Amino acid sequence: MKVLLIEDNLEVRENTEEILTLAGYDVLAAANGRQGVEMAQNHKPDIIICDIMMPELDGYGVLHILSKKPETAAIPFIFLTAKTEKADIRKGMNLGADDYLTKPFDDTDLLNAIEARMRKTTMQQKHYEASAEGFESFLHDARRTLNLADLCKDKKVKLVKKKTEIFTEGDMPLYMYFIKSGHVKTYKVNPDGKEFITNLYNTGDFFGFEPVLDNGPYQESAIAMQDSELIAIPKYDFLTLLETQRDVAASFISLLCKKVAEKEKQLLNLAYNSIRQRTADAVLKVSRLHEPGKAIQISRDDLARIVGTASESVIRVLSDFKDENLIEIDGGKIKIINTPKLEKVVKR
Repeated sequence: MKVLLIEDNLEVRENTEEILTLAGYDVLAAANGRQGVEMAQNHKPDIIICDIMMPELDGYGVLHILSKKPETAAIPFIFLTAKTEKADIRKGMNLGADDYLTKPFDDTDLLNAIEARMRKTTMQQKHYEASAEGFESFLHDARRTLNLADLCKDKKVKLVKKKTEIFTEGDMPLYMYFIKSGHVKTYKVNPDGKEFITNLYNTGDFFGFEPVLDNGPYQESAIAMQDSELIAIPKYDFLTLLETQRDVAASFISLLCKKVAEKEKQLLNLAYNSIRQRTADAVLKVSRLHEPGKAIQISRDDLARIVGTASESVIRVLSDFKDENLIEIDGGKIKIINTPKLEKVVKR
């Protein structure tokens, strides 16, 4: 691994370089900030250790320049300095420094800081599958990388029977959930007691995290559509991950934005699309919970709650789709036989 050391004090630079070389690192050394910037751009080190107070260009300037360039912005950056005032530490961290070591330091502190930073970088670059195994792998790496031995120690796998309620609108969240297997629906009930399905979740999906982020009650209820296995992630552990791991936070923000966009689209469909269009869209949405080409098992009432209309209206539209050879209906199960034409119905 290649380490760039930027330090103007000759004795400190040589001693630090010797420690890093003995530890097996390939060391590049720069005597001032300007030289360090040039070496970082030319050699693309795996990590940078930089003094703050230097001639020509100080450490803050080095970090500012490198963080603005795409090719060097992601390189882990550790400040090495004799200054210990809180204002200096805060300034460095606000600029994007990953760690802060004060002089004098011992060999162990230096090497531990580098190893910890590189473990975090490796974790951020690693891709985790949306599966129970991928989730377990992520937790294992997070415990080791973030030194959080108790992370999700109380994680519970819940075996939830079909039609069992998972949480209720108005409850305060203690967990967020990951679907190890099965299907889950979330829904709202209006003052007249009519149910409207707000979302459908499949194996590999997270759900119930919005109120955890918002620190408020659930805005909808959740129920299992079939026998399901759910991993319940304690609220505290989830928030700890978000606060300590930027990539995790970015992933969930992206996921949250996607879910918000889906709900906005659903509301627009309710406002402007015909029942025929909404029924086609609902059938396609439910089909994504199943293997391609497999028949869909869903009650007409649930389908109507997705469409936002009476079940009698949905039954009539499904009958039309059957006559048009878009779907087959056998024993209440729906099988799509012409996906492209059904998608065209939605777009009309």
